[in-house]
Amino acid sequence: MHTVVVGTSGVSAADVVAVARANARIELSEEAVAALASARAIVDALAAKPEPVYGVSTGFGALATRHISQELRAQLQRNIVRSHAAGMGPRVEREVVRALMFLRLKTVCSGRTGVRPEVARTMADVLNAGITPVVHEYGSLGCSGDLAPLSHCALTLMGEGDAEGPDGVVAPAGELLAAHGIAPVELREKEGLALLNGTDGMLGMLVMALADLENLYKSADITAALSLEALLGTEKVLAPELHAIRPHPGQGASAANMLAVLKGSELTGHHQDDAPRVQDAYSVRCAPQVAGAGRDTMAHARLVAERELASAVDNPVVLPDGRVESNGNFHGAPVAYVLDFLAIAAADLGSIAERRTDRLLDKNRSHGLPPFLADDAGVDSGLMIAQYTQAALVSEMKRLAVPASADSIPSSAMQEDHVSMGWSAARKLRTAIDNLTRIVAVELYAATRGIELREGLRPAPASRAVIDAVRAAGVQGPGPDRFLAPDLAAADAFVRGGHLVAAVEPVTGPLA
Repeated sequence: MHTVVVGTSGVSAADVVAVARANARIELSEEAVAALASARAIVDALAAKPEPVYGVSTGFGALATRHISQELRAQLQRNIVRSHAAGMGPRVEREVVRALMFLRLKTVCSGRTGVRPEVARTMADVLNAGITPVVHEYGSLGCSGDLAPLSHCALTLMGEGDAEGPDGVVAPAGELLAAHGIAPVELREKEGLALLNGTDGMLGMLVMALADLENLYKSADITAALSLEALLGTEKVLAPELHAIRPHPGQGASAANMLAVLKGSELTGHHQDDAPRVQDAYSVRCAPQVAGAGRDTMAHARLVAERELASAVDNPVVLPDGRVESNGNFHGAPVAYVLDFLAIAAADLGSIAERRTDRLLDKNRSHGLPPFLADDAGVDSGLMIAQYTQAALVSEMKRLAVPASADSIPSSAMQEDHVSMGWSAARKLRTAIDNLTRIVAVELYAATRGIELREGLRPAPASRAVIDAVRAAGVQGPGPDRFLAPDLAAADAFVRGGHLVAAVEPVTGPLA
């Protein structure tokens, strides 16, 4: 099994995905253990002093003015976890919770939080055991960290609340810990607060979204090329010299991908045949510009994620010179903005894909294809309602593109009077990515059928490879009407699992 070693300098996006989705094993480096012990010694020294220190010997948020006596501090740390574990709504997906916990462990291991090494080891043990705290959809405003989600995770470390075992069965957390030989943690000064104060949920979802979108943007370039081919469009608009004079990197990459897929096609370049076209429609001709802008958005989001992955987000933080200082680094604005930006780009990518599908189905614009790609139009409806489904998904994508980060709602008696809503931005982006996958799958279904209906013209070798692979995956080709939902589900699984890209790259070489 792959092992991820957590040190003091952060983790990589690949580490997050490996832990969240592939159950990679976690180990703490010697450097991290030493840093944890060093920072804890600073906290212990401050806790012994009579002067109040926020997070160590005071209340929290709007209650920070109360000095807490030593005999009540352990109770204070337990209470903050219990009271903040106030989430409601459906359960959050297992991969999100694992990413959330792992990223909190990453910050703990930075040596900037004052948490004891044994707490960090317990966090790693829980993840390695496959125990997943029950976390709920609602409870984070994306400021002061993803408080409620992280609190439900901390509650599991204390042996309280509910969690899911490696077998997928939800049980009391204390029972699951005992079954795996893990002792619940007894929190001390600052530790409860340190386990709650981070952007870990929204960051974990950003990292996984970028991994999913990398597959989807390649997939969308492929389906755009297939649609161009099915519509007898021209590949001349994809020439590198045309994109070099507007040097957006993403645009050039998308155009190169499409050109690679279309190499050797007998279907392209027929726009001057029986029904002359001076130019292809925007949804075909401008595919690289739209997908490319999304790719460049991803590049910016990836930069933000990399910076956040290298960060130690907590309040207060333990500095190397021994100070414990309050700060505002827990504010989720940097992550929230790019989460919203990605949702906007994804909505536009879905929108242009749907326009190409609609064009394939319209006999007045498809340049010789049968209405709705039906076998016997009138008797058969073909893909008419598949496009309805795609259109409904696109409309939902547009609603999901409304930015969450433009909102704020005050909390904690106006102490926390501006929040990022980054958790909400991440949650809707996950839905948007699910929908975009389905939209691309419908275009794939329509474009491959359109190509196969162009009898006598040989598609590009890469297109042929896609058609062969998708048919082998259970997505049927042209013919009389049949129960369509299973075909669409198979196309969705084909795109979602990365099989579309995998079908093409042996022919084209690696896509950008």
